Amino acid sequence: MKTFTDDEMGQLLPTAKTYSVVILTRGPRFTDDDALPIIWEHGRRNFGLRDDGVLAVVLPVTDESDVCGIGVFAAAIDDTTAIMNDDPGVAAGVFTYQVHPCRGFPGDALP
Repeated sequence: MKTFTDDEMGQLLPTAKTYSVVILTRGPRFTDDDALPIIWEHGRRNFGLRDDGVLAVVLPVTDESDVCGIGVFAAAIDDTTAIMNDDPGVAAGVFTYQVHPCRGFPGDALP
């Protein structure tokens, strides 16, 4: 692992941009019989948001916790909240969510 100097960090830190991170959790209707088709449409919508460049990173959580996924949005908090309020899973009560401001470096990617 490279050790960064204070000067290198001082050059890199200003290049960080503002994003929004969403933590998606199980909602009150998550285990309902009709939840699976709603979850499928939620996924379809995520593919569209990814294709539009709005949803930069999608991370479904695969353990048995109440956390269902993490998403990093290239959007402001208010815009991300509006996007999530229109999500079919959220609208149906299958999911709930929290939105938090975050910062990241454009071009970061999953290996």
